[in-house]
Amino acid sequence: MSKIKAVIFDLDGTLLYTLEDLMLSANYALSKHGMETCSLHDIQYRVGNGVQKLMERCVPGGLENPDFQAVFADFKEHYKVHCNDNSGPYKGIPELLTALKEKGYKLAIVSNKFMDATKELAALYFKDTIDVAIGERAGIRKKPEPDTVIEAMRILGVTASDCVYVGDSDVDIKTAANSGMPCISVAWGFRTREEQQEAGGKIFADVPDDIIKLLEFRFC
Repeated sequence: MSKIKAVIFDLDGTLLYTLEDLMLSANYALSKHGMETCSLHDIQYRVGNGVQKLMERCVPGGLENPDFQAVFADFKEHYKVHCNDNSGPYKGIPELLTALKEKGYKLAIVSNKFMDATKELAALYFKDTIDVAIGERAGIRKKPEPDTVIEAMRILGVTASDCVYVGDSDVDIKTAANSGMPCISVAWGFRTREEQQEAGGKIFADVPDDIIKLLEFRFC
């Protein structure tokens, strides 16, 4: 039997493919202010540290640009409406979450996406399986700091020794380490297996079903 009681998931690049909607909202805001737009590849390698950091990486000069706050506000307004136009779960994810829930695991999402979008997408796609969804909000540090993971554990009623973290990036690997729990790195997300190995990733799932096998045979 697995000793793990709870699985805490990253959202973007782990459970959901979201790059196109992030790109379209970023480019809407950038274009509105006469700035150069971004490619899908640009967005892929600028996500991971929250939407403000994404836009800092997209706006020339970042926070030093006098128009940054206006661009960021336009991005947030657009993304709030269009965050689900082209997004959706990766193949096998709904089935994975259902299987984990049936096996008695507690499930949470901890994301650097702002809170409203995190909760909206979690409710839309995973309302029957995800117990807790936490996103970026004022007063709590973002990943890779452990604060949001600690908050999820508090709500779930578990400790770090009961949990495993699942993500697709170096941010997630650091988050798991800072939270005192192992990390399962997924190979289908925004960072390659090789990039995650370079960041310290050691345990990998090539397809969603691998997560069940790892929980049942590695964490026991």
